[in-house]
Amino acid sequence: MVKERIPLEELARLPNFAAVTPSWSGDRIAFYWDKTGRFELYVMDLQTREVRQLTDGQAPRQLRAGFVWTRDDREIIFAKDHQGDEQNNLFKLELATGRVIQMNHDPKTQEYAGEVHPDNRRMAVMSNRAGQMNVFVLELASENHEWKQLTRFKAPAFAGRWSPDGRWLAFASNESPNLKNQDGYLVRDDGSEVRKVFSVREGSQDQIADWHPDGVHVAVTSDASGNNRPGILNLETGEVRWLGPGTDQADEYAGSFSKSGEWLVTLRNQDSSIFPVLYRVSTGEERTLRLPGGMAFGTSFVLNDTKLLIAHSSARRRPELLLYDLQTDACEVLLPAEYGSIDPAVFVEDEYVRYPTFDGQQVPAILYRPRDVAPGARLPALVIVHGGPTAQFFRGFDPYAQFLADRGYVILQPNIRGSTGYGTAWRDANLKDWGGGDLEDVVAGANYLKSLPYVDPERVGIFGGSFGGFMSFIAVTKKPDVFKVGVPWVGITDLHLLYEEDMEHFKYYLRQQMGDPEKDHALWRDRSAVEFAHQLKAKLLIVHGTNDPRCPISQARVFRDRLLQLGKREGEDFEYHEFGDEGHGPGGDIQGKIRTYRLLADFLERRL
Repeated sequence: MVKERIPLEELARLPNFAAVTPSWSGDRIAFYWDKTGRFELYVMDLQTREVRQLTDGQAPRQLRAGFVWTRDDREIIFAKDHQGDEQNNLFKLELATGRVIQMNHDPKTQEYAGEVHPDNRRMAVMSNRAGQMNVFVLELASENHEWKQLTRFKAPAFAGRWSPDGRWLAFASNESPNLKNQDGYLVRDDGSEVRKVFSVREGSQDQIADWHPDGVHVAVTSDASGNNRPGILNLETGEVRWLGPGTDQADEYAGSFSKSGEWLVTLRNQDSSIFPVLYRVSTGEERTLRLPGGMAFGTSFVLNDTKLLIAHSSARRRPELLLYDLQTDACEVLLPAEYGSIDPAVFVEDEYVRYPTFDGQQVPAILYRPRDVAPGARLPALVIVHGGPTAQFFRGFDPYAQFLADRGYVILQPNIRGSTGYGTAWRDANLKDWGGGDLEDVVAGANYLKSLPYVDPERVGIFGGSFGGFMSFIAVTKKPDVFKVGVPWVGITDLHLLYEEDMEHFKYYLRQQMGDPEKDHALWRDRSAVEFAHQLKAKLLIVHGTNDPRCPISQARVFRDRLLQLGKREGEDFEYHEFGDEGHGPGGDIQGKIRTYRLLADFLERRL
């Protein structure tokens, strides 16, 4: 094994920022930052660059939700759970005093802060306090913080933004029996009227991103063409002016309008990279920004529309926050990437590849290989599967891939069918087929690794969290001769048990993805790894948080118990860890990351 040059604990401790959010005035930003050893809220003055820490232990330890500014920029409202259980309550932080006030005490609900109303006396909140995730208004001015339910949809409803005059709130939901469908709606600020205003066709996913300052136009995104495409909808006429090339080469999503209404920023997702694009609203003229290679995300207009905030990273460069000057195309680094004693030169470049799969299609993937592979060397390799499945791997900085490559492993991150970023046909290709064609894509990825001259075909493993954990479990049980080891992290082993215990909005997603638990009973059992535990040959490392609400701890326990019933030996045939201070993974918590890195590195060194 190659001598490590990246100390795992130091890598885990390197500061990260998250949820960068401009104030309404656009002259300040707030963000989470873990430079003290845990995430705290900070504010930066964009004129002076002065940074001030706002919280001292009151911010969430594991980040699962964001925060919003009040309209007067005097307070920040954030969501916080308990040890990763995602039962978020809302907290109000007064910037002048640093005082943090808990706004609700509901230990069994999820609350997500939506936008504050223009009157600054109430805010939109997404909550499952009535069962399904719906949109509520929370009074900010009253001592009791009264709640009013605005939507009552059977499908999850997700709040968007208030109209400039505050009369309407945009949101997305679905009333169609086609669970893949999503439409854009408006609801009156008092809940008295709901209008469907954006629905391109049955089955498409259509949503409203932002209001133009004129209150008549909204920025929208639709995948009706086969790829996500941004546009501008006239609410009075119902007409949409589509933007961008509209080809099958990229997915593109509408972002926000500038305060003046002159520009709309979008994010274009192409070949596993993201970059912002500006459109002049009056003409639709496209302007591409001059940015270094890699990926950019989290774009926002600030400082009277003269600058854009951009978070940027690449395979060999950790995330940093940029301030992009729209007049000169110059970039200033607001939050530089930190490396401690680690020389950035040790990080390896990624390779964007495509490999053939079972049905003749090509699977896009990101490949990392160790630096300076010796002639004739045969290295161990890992297929890493992302969560979702409606998610993807990007060509940004990946600490897992970097520390594993540093330790001598070849890493393949495939965007298998079910992944986003490659159009609706690829995204929907595993509907009612988890563990089917997507599993064959994973196996094809393993075979691709085995074909590389520097990979040892007898030492290939699989690793993944959430849906990646599901795939790790199903791969080692239904394809027992492909992988030497498996590392399912917060994975899924029994779909019926998952459905029984999940929250309503997660149940909806599972039905959307895999059909009805009764009508499709046989399919659900065929795609539950616990049914095939007797076929296991690989050595397993099973890791799960006891507070996980998405993939409950029972998913790990039922598989462990089945292995024990089959005579498998814990510590020999499989290793099992559950953590009482963790939910759906470490969620950015530094101590959790250190534990994760060390467990993974130790297991692979011994078993692969």
